[in-house]
Amino acid sequence: MEEISKDLEEYIKQNVLPQYDTNHVGGHGKEHIETVIDRSFEIINEFHLEVNKDMVYTIAAFHDIGYRENPDQHEEVSSEKFRQDKEMEKFFNEEQRNTIAEAIVDHRASLEYEPRSIYGKIVSSADRETSVENMLTRSILYQADKHKAENPTIEQVIEYSYKKLSSKYGKGGYAKMYYPDAKYKNYLDKMQELLENEEKFIEIEMGLVKKLGKVS
Repeated sequence: MEEISKDLEEYIKQNVLPQYDTNHVGGHGKEHIETVIDRSFEIINEFHLEVNKDMVYTIAAFHDIGYRENPDQHEEVSSEKFRQDKEMEKFFNEEQRNTIAEAIVDHRASLEYEPRSIYGKIVSSADRETSVENMLTRSILYQADKHKAENPTIEQVIEYSYKKLSSKYGKGGYAKMYYPDAKYKNYLDKMQELLENEEKFIEIEMGLVKKLGKVS
């Protein structure tokens, strides 16, 4: 990757990204991480942000690594797993490591509080989906897993999905985008149009359920 330390990139590709191979719940697997890495650099370039690119790459790579251990608190778990990785001391000083650890936690910051640095804002923005189909698919899988103890019907899973996505991406929703590029604006327009038509939403989700097969 352009302007990234080759040693850092090699270490993360060999030792960090493979950990996502068993981290598929709700769309938090390796493919998602690679997308967030790419989106982070798209945002940096689009908005001409002056940042340490090694730090951005590392934050994006680690931000969901704790998801399979504790989905509800995965931000904190992911941050702690970064702190426990002693190899990171070879690439970053203590201040940089603290900023990285904070930004990993802050990738969900728009729900409760503002990110503590530009790095948190970048990863939070890069973590925003830009494909309606991907978001609907991830939402189905996430809600099916979250409510699996209830043994929910498909209709109930879709209802949970609709309520969550409406609160997040509907008009006045809590999802904050710090760097709204054209790709995200187009996605948000399509998502809000869909969320205004619950019947259509249910129809599309049902189609995705058939494509996925078993979702719980």
